[in-house]
Amino acid sequence: MTAPDATSPAATSPPATSWRDSLAVYLQPRVLIVLFLGFSSGLPLALSGSTLLVWMREAGVDLKTIGLFALVGTPYTLKFLWAPLVDALHVPLFTRAFGRRRGWLLFSQLLLIVAILLLAMTDPARSPFYVALGALLVATTSSTQDIVVDAFRVESLPEGEQAAGMAAYVAAYRIGMLVSTAGALFIVSGFESTGVTRNSAWMWGYVVMAAMVLIGTITALVATEPEQSVRAEAATQTETAFARVLHAAIGAFSEFLSRKDAMAALAFVVLFKFTDAFSGTMTAPFVIDLGFTRNDYAAIVKGVGLAATLIGGFAGGFVARRYSLATALWIGGVVQALANLSFSWLAVAGASQWALAFAITCENFTSAVGTVIFVAYLSALCQNPLHTATQYALLTALAAVGRTYLSSGAGFVADTTGWPLFFVICVLVAIPSLVLLTWLQKRGHFEALGPVRV
Repeated sequence: MTAPDATSPAATSPPATSWRDSLAVYLQPRVLIVLFLGFSSGLPLALSGSTLLVWMREAGVDLKTIGLFALVGTPYTLKFLWAPLVDALHVPLFTRAFGRRRGWLLFSQLLLIVAILLLAMTDPARSPFYVALGALLVATTSSTQDIVVDAFRVESLPEGEQAAGMAAYVAAYRIGMLVSTAGALFIVSGFESTGVTRNSAWMWGYVVMAAMVLIGTITALVATEPEQSVRAEAATQTETAFARVLHAAIGAFSEFLSRKDAMAALAFVVLFKFTDAFSGTMTAPFVIDLGFTRNDYAAIVKGVGLAATLIGGFAGGFVARRYSLATALWIGGVVQALANLSFSWLAVAGASQWALAFAITCENFTSAVGTVIFVAYLSALCQNPLHTATQYALLTALAAVGRTYLSSGAGFVADTTGWPLFFVICVLVAIPSLVLLTWLQKRGHFEALGPVRV
């Protein structure tokens, strides 16, 4: 998923609207289209991530291998490389029949369905290589869908509906993730209760998840091609596809790298959420190892966790509005790191549902606070309207480096240290990002970005 954008202060204050008008905007057809596309974007992420890790742990796959499976998230890190291709190239048959954005959207969703079905046919106990290949295909098609949905959302919504569209998108994205985590686990348990084998239950659970992608496909068929996309297509008809790709890619990278302290800012983007990523990679096997059932994981980790995440999002928005960007980043960075200590306490306390609920609430709440503030920072870095989409794809891809590459060794650390000490180490890995934050603050980096509104 691409993180929600922040906006610059308007020259004049918008006219006041009643609460009825504020609610009515969410029922606009364009906003509803974005809402359902948000669900489609959020659905596949866990199918190659946390849900898959639960399946693998139940199949007896060792912790070291599970930790290495963080690498299948590579497409989310590298999606900026083919984002210009999605902008410039046409999909045979699809583009002609449905338009520039809708054609890519339908094409990527059909590929996503096929990828999830292929992953469903694998067996983690016998062929982890094919599981990794299937998960990689799911991540690739999912990240491609994200690129298209982000472009479609920005181009289809007028200025007055952008905020409502983003709110709807984020909420639906979280619901999609809940369906593919807690929902998928309950579905697997349901199939297993009918007498089918565990691996068959997991297979049918993934088949149901593949069918859920059709919600986004139907939405794309109902939607209309954004007018901005139609105009952009007409304006670039005289250029070759290669020229369009080249102009978008070179302009975005050169403009960003020419800024003061650009490399330090990019390193900070990589490391800020690393503390979350390092612990999050091992949360699923930790909960299973502690003695909790699959349904406990679904109900508490994903159910209670979703509520804590939504509340934390509001809290993060308050912090970002109340304090300067640098101060808000300090608050978000510290609290999301310290929350890992609640898992160390849980490892000592044992398999108590109340203790798990407390730890999950702390972790999800503080993670959401940090994420919202981080979103404001990423948005502030994308100041050139000519290159916003490509630059944002680059930044969000870099932000995924911690989750994908740096976290791949988490299984080895957990296996060596044990769970209580592992989560203490998760706190310590936040220190490099806080050091960079101090350095950037002293260099006047945040003042140069100007005021930021979330």
